[in-house]
Amino acid sequence: MRFLSFKNKKIIFSIVFFLISAYFMPNHFVFGQEQCSTREECEQLLKQYEEQITKYEADIVKTQGEKNTLQNQISILKKQINKLNLQISQSNLMVKDLTLQVKDTEGSIDQTSLKIIGSRSNLADILQSIREEDQKSLIEILVSEEKLSGFFDNLMNLEVLNSETQKLLDEIKNLKTNLENQKQSLEDETSDLENTIKIQSLQKKESEIITSKKNSLLKLTEAEYQAQLKEKTAVEKKAAEIRAMIFELIGVPEPPNFGDALQIANSVADTVGIRPAFLMAVISQESAIGKNVGQCYVTNSQTGGGIYKGGKLILRIMNPTRDLPIFLDITGDNFSQMPVSCWIPVCYNNGYTCGATLDDKGNVICSRSGYFAYGWGGAMGPAQFIPSTWKLYEDEIKSTFNITSPSPWNIKDSFSAAAIYLADLGAKSKTQQKELSAASRYYGGSSSYARQVITRANCIQDFIDDGTMSSNCEDLIF
Repeated sequence: MRFLSFKNKKIIFSIVFFLISAYFMPNHFVFGQEQCSTREECEQLLKQYEEQITKYEADIVKTQGEKNTLQNQISILKKQINKLNLQISQSNLMVKDLTLQVKDTEGSIDQTSLKIIGSRSNLADILQSIREEDQKSLIEILVSEEKLSGFFDNLMNLEVLNSETQKLLDEIKNLKTNLENQKQSLEDETSDLENTIKIQSLQKKESEIITSKKNSLLKLTEAEYQAQLKEKTAVEKKAAEIRAMIFELIGVPEPPNFGDALQIANSVADTVGIRPAFLMAVISQESAIGKNVGQCYVTNSQTGGGIYKGGKLILRIMNPTRDLPIFLDITGDNFSQMPVSCWIPVCYNNGYTCGATLDDKGNVICSRSGYFAYGWGGAMGPAQFIPSTWKLYEDEIKSTFNITSPSPWNIKDSFSAAAIYLADLGAKSKTQQKELSAASRYYGGSSSYARQVITRANCIQDFIDDGTMSSNCEDLIF
């Protein structure tokens, strides 16, 4: 891993401190304009903020459970604003605390670097002494009675020097390890500092939105608020009905948002007895919840060949005997318009694989002689079923979910197919081991794929349980 130079670190932190001072750092904190100048003081203030934030959250939950009146709603918004203001001030303290940590780590790095320099200097002196002794010839020692008498003493001294050399080598090795760890800590602390600033910016925006909403409500009477609430409820009900109708249509033109997809997953997964988070994770891994259902199109109804998005000719897309006839039966005259997964260029021979490329005519060129093209693309829809597997489950999809003509590209139908398949693969037990096995078999036996699915499932389950998702999970899912 490459680390920032000391000069670059100084430049970066100068910019960060300027941004903090110019935009984020307030002139005072909520608790009696208290300041902190040490890590201990900052951590104590953070604890106070956390306690106050917890109290606001409890008050908000309590008020939300009461009658939905204009006054209650305004009270909730005020508490949410107060909570966000506390979180912003808390973020300021976290920035300051992290800044102190960064300074501590920089000091430790400087001290460790000086120790390494000192140890290397001592080691150089010892090696020089050993070298000088080694250069004395045996005749030179024997002809001198004085040197002969000190010969054995010198041998003992050399033993001591060799021992000291080993100690210094071990010390330098340990110092180097410590230095690498300290540099890693510095990188982590810098990353935490940047993330805290981003979070603080989001908190400020959220506070502004809620404040605007509160100000709008303050202009309403109770009767006007209740009328708006009634109208809003009616619109939401109608939107839910329309959304349900859209999900029933074949070939949803746009992939669903995360909330809509989770709604489908909850309904479908409960029907077959698997975890909604696990089902969502598989669809997320396969197609980014319908955002990427394939970039190849079968244009030859005899060979299964076609084109890649943009017009590049590819002769090998779909298995012409196993899958192509079923695919044509599913799609009819629209077969060349339906996106499917492309073939992953790989060649095979006697248990070994190698890479492959395609020439201008779409022919496969293996990187090694004697190897042959292996595998096929052709997976369909958000769940990425190949046609022959879809055919195996088509009747069960119809009977389980009361669907007359299921389509691999329909979002609800694809969730339904994946749920039934995963249940058959053992996911009904809802244990991590069984889900790992089911995910691996879903993809054809890949443990790496299975681990990625479980990671996604954990992120989605956290969102279902707590309504929140870490930034790492957001990057992974979205």
